[in-house]
Amino acid sequence: MSPPLEVNRPSRRQWLAGVGAGATLAAAGSLTAAESPQAETRPAAAAPFGYCLNTSTVRGRAKTILEQIDVAAKAGYDGIEPWIRDLTAYVQQGGKPAELRKRIADAGLKVVGAIGFAPWIVDDELVRVEGLASARRDMELVREIGGTRMAAPPVGATKEPALDLQAAAQRYGALLKVGESEGVTPLLEVWGFSRNLSRLGESAYVAIESGHPRASLLLDVYHLYKGGSDFSGLRLLNGSAMHLFHMNDYPADPPREEINDAARVFPGRGVAPLTEILRTLRDTGFSGMLSLELFNREYWERDPQQVAREGLESMRASVAKAVG
Repeated sequence: MSPPLEVNRPSRRQWLAGVGAGATLAAAGSLTAAESPQAETRPAAAAPFGYCLNTSTVRGRAKTILEQIDVAAKAGYDGIEPWIRDLTAYVQQGGKPAELRKRIADAGLKVVGAIGFAPWIVDDELVRVEGLASARRDMELVREIGGTRMAAPPVGATKEPALDLQAAAQRYGALLKVGESEGVTPLLEVWGFSRNLSRLGESAYVAIESGHPRASLLLDVYHLYKGGSDFSGLRLLNGSAMHLFHMNDYPADPPREEINDAARVFPGRGVAPLTEILRTLRDTGFSGMLSLELFNREYWERDPQQVAREGLESMRASVAKAVG
């Protein structure tokens, strides 16, 4: 991840518009039950959430997608959230997406999401056009392995001056249309270290004003903290319109201005208000997947199977403490 930069705050007018629309969305909902984006990610009725492994958590010693699938399955996860670069490496080495799809299904896993880095949001039109083309290729690969959604972070706009949020909303709408044609929904991801889309309010504004019924946010405990958003803002969202949520924790030191991705720890091992966060998610109607996403170099040196298992246990313990 890039080093932390000054937080980009929307204008008062943009903030009020985003919060007002978010409150309306939370009250009314945006999709019918039949169209619910959680149709494929909702866990068994006995559990409030499902559990997913973002493969960054174990990439230190489980470097290939095949190794990552085995680790996730043996640890007992419901799903996996791979990175596009690992999927691409698999194909470049002669692997077939259809065979990988079968391998994932045979392991009892679902492809809950995928992490890609197409520059779809930038001001430069030529770069943005290529970014949409790159995103389309990524979506094709995700679809071929059985996935129906993919992260859409503000790649290319992390160090740039503040983007016009309405323009960003239009660009996210264009990305959603590409996803609609490919059968894969791009999830607008908040990046706390970025100059753009670092805060919950501005990201909610962009998603809402995209004007697309499949618009959805991909939120993360660490990134919300890093960007300076108060977790109480989650209550204004329609949780039933979100697919997955990145789970992790952070220590009290280093301070927020200096902390980076490598400081993330297992849920319950830091100072994040996870009980508040999880209760709020449940109360807003979220019942999708919690995806463990860590970049802790100490964990990367350990046995990936042990890390995956401990991470799952820590998520379950946090959920049990919060919502039973």
